[in-house]
Amino acid sequence: MKTIHILLCFPIFLALSSCGQKQGYPTAVRATTKVPSAELSKYHTAVFAAGCFWCEEAVFESINGVAEVISGYAGGTTKNPTYEQSNTGTTGHAESVEVYYDSTVIDYKTLLRVYFASGDLTQVNGQGPDLGSQYRSIIFYKNPVEKAMVEEYIATLNASKKYKRPISVEVTAFTKFWLAEDYHQDYVLHNPGSSYVQHESIPRLKRAQAQLGDVLKPGLGQH
Repeated sequence: MKTIHILLCFPIFLALSSCGQKQGYPTAVRATTKVPSAELSKYHTAVFAAGCFWCEEAVFESINGVAEVISGYAGGTTKNPTYEQSNTGTTGHAESVEVYYDSTVIDYKTLLRVYFASGDLTQVNGQGPDLGSQYRSIIFYKNPVEKAMVEEYIATLNASKKYKRPISVEVTAFTKFWLAEDYHQDYVLHNPGSSYVQHESIPRLKRAQAQLGDVLKPGLGQH
């Protein structure tokens, strides 16, 4: 279970943000302004799970053509789960992100590339120190075309012998995405001084961005 540190003081946020930059962190997680909810309907959506949603959200937020990323829960049976319920591992849900993207700028296959660069997708029921079914890796397909693309992508990766272990990602039909609590949204951006963010989220973000330089938003990446 992750420890949560919510920063309430704006001057402290500025100081911690500057400290993070001096340590070689990316200069920003989001390069564009937040998209109003009323405008999100014009974008395509994709839902992924791969460990902590704070980390996944930050990775996808840095990709060109991605308009918005929302943290939440998917894959289980409990209706409108809370963070505390999800962390018990009994809801069936996994921490997930809903990615809103402009299909004229980025396609679904490129999103898959981003997803597989975002963590260790051979780890079963977890990512790094976050262990349990609530941190398992899932790609939620929304139609037969997406399902076929995902299965082909995984088969190609396994055949390439790039990894020492087989891909452990579940390929599951999408049913429902439940929005996470407000304090989880843009967590890495708003909590740069958090110990978890500094030692898990930022290193994971940097590892992903190092593999995705050609699709990052302008001004993002390693410095």
